[in-house]
Amino acid sequence: MKKTIALILAGVLLLFSATACTSSAQTTDAEPVVEEATEEPVVRPKHDPYSSKNLYKLPNHLIEEQDDVDYGKVVEDVKYYSKTAGDYKYCNILLPAGYNKKKTYPVLYLFHGWMSGYDVHLCEDSYLQILYGNMLRDKLTVPMIIVSAEMYTDKLKKRAQIEKSDAKLLAAYNKVVKDLPNDLMPFIEKHYPVRKDRMGTAIMGVSQGGTKALAAGFANLDRFGYIASFAPDPGSVPTPFLKGTIWNKPLLKEFPAYDKHLDPYYLYLAVGADDPENVEVTKYYGNLLKDMGYQNQTDVVKGYEHDYIFWRVGFYNFLHKIFRP
Repeated sequence: MKKTIALILAGVLLLFSATACTSSAQTTDAEPVVEEATEEPVVRPKHDPYSSKNLYKLPNHLIEEQDDVDYGKVVEDVKYYSKTAGDYKYCNILLPAGYNKKKTYPVLYLFHGWMSGYDVHLCEDSYLQILYGNMLRDKLTVPMIIVSAEMYTDKLKKRAQIEKSDAKLLAAYNKVVKDLPNDLMPFIEKHYPVRKDRMGTAIMGVSQGGTKALAAGFANLDRFGYIASFAPDPGSVPTPFLKGTIWNKPLLKEFPAYDKHLDPYYLYLAVGADDPENVEVTKYYGNLLKDMGYQNQTDVVKGYEHDYIFWRVGFYNFLHKIFRP
């Protein structure tokens, strides 16, 4: 009897041991559970700048100075040291009506055109200050700080820029693409209450400044969420225009490949239909960027040429659509 019981117990133990090993083997050989990586969502402003057409006929109350409007303050000839230039440079800064240094404002950087300067478009009582102040009064834009940058980026002590050859002057202008992110923006961010995120940072430029705005903006898409270029010259990336000249030496080998996480919130190019040189160039940039996947609004506008009258309507549209909540 004891022998029979012992045999039964031995059989049970053997069966239990086999089951345990089988269970262990199944657990060991099972495929590891891998959690699927979740892609970081694309964050965009709720306002869609592309949802409405641009306006190219401005009423007088937007472009004329009004007695009852606070136009803010232009801080002129702001001095900062540029390592890129190896010398001091200057800029003008518009502080909006009701400016409060305890608040934080979005910031817009502006590039002037060829043989112009940082004080041409933005100075006390300039057309840009008046336009912006009237727009702010009518709630057509939002409070922001506007920085008008000097494109000439070289030692001022050597020779006045007006005495330089076109090739040397262009080379000095080209360096602003590095001066902006490396020297000017850190200075502004240190001394003024501006946002540092790309949703709060914009760049625009006219003519040769439009060329540089495209190059600087696309070279720093992690910093600029809004980009505007008005009647740009060749030279941002390779183009078929003015081959063999200094004007066709590109700042960038190409625009960066499309990345939806770095897609500009608003990319705006415009040129007057009567512009003597830059209609086809502007259209070329717009089509190239579109083919690469970048949504953009490229307008060729009848009745305008290559002057501040057109810059003003371009500024209006850009100021109206950027930095919306």
